[in-house]
Amino acid sequence: MRRINVRIAASLGAVTLIAAGVAGCGGRQKNAATDDTSSAVGCEVTKDTRVGIATGNATGVYYVVGNALAGQLATASGGKLTGTAAETGASVQNIEQLVAGQYDVAFSLFDTAVNATQGKGTFKGPQPVKALARIYDNYTQVVVRADSGITSVAEMKGKKISTGSPKSGTEVIAQRLLTAAGLDPAKDIQAQRLDLTKTVDGMKDGSIDGFFWSGGTPTGGVTDLFTTAADKVKFIDISSLLPKMAELNPAYQAGTITKDVYKTPADVPTIVVPNVLLVRDDLDANVACVITKTVFEKKDALSQANPAAKGIDLTNARKTDPVQLHRGAETALTKLNAAS
Repeated sequence: MRRINVRIAASLGAVTLIAAGVAGCGGRQKNAATDDTSSAVGCEVTKDTRVGIATGNATGVYYVVGNALAGQLATASGGKLTGTAAETGASVQNIEQLVAGQYDVAFSLFDTAVNATQGKGTFKGPQPVKALARIYDNYTQVVVRADSGITSVAEMKGKKISTGSPKSGTEVIAQRLLTAAGLDPAKDIQAQRLDLTKTVDGMKDGSIDGFFWSGGTPTGGVTDLFTTAADKVKFIDISSLLPKMAELNPAYQAGTITKDVYKTPADVPTIVVPNVLLVRDDLDANVACVITKTVFEKKDALSQANPAAKGIDLTNARKTDPVQLHRGAETALTKLNAAS
């Protein structure tokens, strides 16, 4: 089987499976699957190929939709292309490990993807990544304990707040929101850099006062929290911080978490940001084309895994600028538009 590098989470640590021929060579080598050329794109994978998909926290939407996508690749390619989805810390970590060759496809918040291609934020220089497509939107979900006395981000000062997993898109947004509210993320809160599972546990037992989360809706972990502790937690409205957030990146837009999502008393105004699927710029164009087509042709199956995937829309797929589309994705989207 032709393999693209894939990293699979294991109970005792991360195990990296390296493509055949790389072992003993002192580094990642390009092969037919990762050495893109200018040849024509037939949008067909003819050799057995495996891709690793970097997702996010196990109770988040990236992980659920990523696993569903991995399961659909074989069906869409006649068994030639298979995928393995792995739990990760999400956006920033995903991009770093994508570039390092540990994964081949990565979910990312759009603002983090822009930082990567422009060499801003935590990225020391422009990263060699391109987009397959813009997919569904992430909703910024800021939740506090009802007894915390917090009614705004500014009132988080001195409190124990989970800002998300280290090197996640949630952490990036959390720090920006805190700054927009006039706080210093490094000094003014007791930052808890926790994944969503540990965050929810902390909210339930009272060891943290609130948290930031950026994810599709409904997010499994947040659903669990509001199902089991609805009278002890509440959302806060962060929409007043949108103007300052939009100055940083126009991708930040107004949105609403409707009351039916988590059975809350009322709709919650919030800030949304799109998600994109990323690949290395040298990924084989035919592999990129097949993955992109699968995302849209198997949208119903992805939506069954989590309703957030209903937001995948062909009309928005190309809206990734300034993150360039991979040429294999360009071919796929042209074919899809012609067929629609």
